[in-house]
Amino acid sequence: MKLDIVTPLGRIFEGEIKEAYFPGLEGEFGVLEGHAPLTTTLVPGVITIKKPDNKEEIVAINSGYVEVTPDHVNVLVDDAQAIAGKTSGEIAEAIEKAKKLIRDAADSDVLAAAVTSKIENAARNI
Repeated sequence: MKLDIVTPLGRIFEGEIKEAYFPGLEGEFGVLEGHAPLTTTLVPGVITIKKPDNKEEIVAINSGYVEVTPDHVNVLVDDAQAIAGKTSGEIAEAIEKAKKLIRDAADSDVLAAAVTSKIENAARNI
């Protein structure tokens, strides 16, 4: 299944995935290949991406929409920050940018704290 994550400034992620988890309006939901068609709203949070080699990537988002088809997922968000980098310094910088993105977008301190914790936990696996 293919996943595209796009912001007004460009593409954040494009590639084949095994599964992905999204922060939906009604709570987190997962998508696998063959998923029923779906279009829904995304809230500030983290998209967790599992690649075919079972490696995980995470992308912090502020808000947007996801369109799911049986073999393709399109994500349109206002802003996003991939938690990635080649050095520990680059990863640390990406984490700080993601935390700021979430703090600015979250409508409560509890949500911001929960998402920040999720970002930090996922970043340990990079």
